[in-house]
Amino acid sequence: MTLGERQKQFSRMIPKLLDKAYDLGFEVTLGDAFRDPRVFGAQGKFAGYGRASSAHKNRLAIDLNLFKGGKYMSDTEDHKQLGEWWESQGGSWGGRFKVADGNHYSLEWQGTK
Repeated sequence: MTLGERQKQFSRMIPKLLDKAYDLGFEVTLGDAFRDPRVFGAQGKFAGYGRASSAHKNRLAIDLNLFKGGKYMSDTEDHKQLGEWWESQGGSWGGRFKVADGNHYSLEWQGTK
């Protein structure tokens, strides 16, 4: 599979992720998706914020902001049910990272989540 094919697969999965979030009773706003290398550095290089190697730089990650009852759900634990569902679909969830990033939903590419 090429990177472009993987990106298209990810794009097809995102509406399902959003629908699942709403099915679980959340409202959602979108956070970071693509991190432009002109601002954040090329893959493996650090600039701006985030990590040197990031699925965002490959267009294979999105950060979701969850809300319930008008309250922003900022803890990794708040994302656990959605994150576990995402993992069951073949995705990577940032709640499993060494430094938890609970609102991060991605597809792995060449070892980058």
